[in-house]
Amino acid sequence: MPNPHGTPIWYELLSNDADASKAFYEKVIGWTVHPADPGGMDYRMIDTGGGDFVGGLMNLTPEMHAGGAKPRWLFYIGVDDVDATVAKITAKGGGVLMPAIDMPGVGRMAFVHDPQGIPFYVMRGASPEDSTAYDRTGMGKCNWNELATPDQAAANAFYGEIFGWTYPDRMTMPGDMGDYVFVHVAGQAIGATMKASADGPTGWQFYFRTPDIAATAAKVAEAGGTVYYGPAEVPGGDRIIIASDPHGIMFGAVGPGEGAAQ
Repeated sequence: MPNPHGTPIWYELLSNDADASKAFYEKVIGWTVHPADPGGMDYRMIDTGGGDFVGGLMNLTPEMHAGGAKPRWLFYIGVDDVDATVAKITAKGGGVLMPAIDMPGVGRMAFVHDPQGIPFYVMRGASPEDSTAYDRTGMGKCNWNELATPDQAAANAFYGEIFGWTYPDRMTMPGDMGDYVFVHVAGQAIGATMKASADGPTGWQFYFRTPDIAATAAKVAEAGGTVYYGPAEVPGGDRIIIASDPHGIMFGAVGPGEGAAQ
């Protein structure tokens, strides 16, 4: 995956019940979750259609739980050199949750956290083809990466230093929520950062595209999840929801605004 340094290249759902997660997200987002390869860990590829993958679904084992793993969505940030990036992360106040490892045919990766303790992966993929897991308008793909952090200024400085992210635009949010700060890298917008609310979750949240956001919101409820916000229009004309699956794992969905071409 020769994607430019600092760009998202893969998404991963850690689940206590992969079969239930498969059923929920296939209904809500419209993915096809493939069976795991026999003889290995329970890791299932998430297909947006026609063998075009957005990420993977991993069933957590007791050993993983003992090591601190918990159900959540995560992403992988592509880097030019995993070891050099990990060294820089630790030098800038982040930490290592899983040291760098090589996976044959997949690439080299490490599981790390930022100075606020928010986890993510860094990876240099072995594939000669670019990842398209992040695609600003791709159906079933991740269209937006959003960080809610207790120290927005420190987080912006950290990710800018490590990944070359820049923050050219911002939008003032209501009340004392502060600014919604847009993230750019390699000539494209990939998401935004915001100050976490006092009683709200912290961490990365990912928005996946569906063709009809109102229908998606209805499917969330039908499948046992919860919609916390939306459908609501966002700048650019799309509409979003913020929701959780039946296991309480937060995610977002995005779709065309009313009157837009489907």
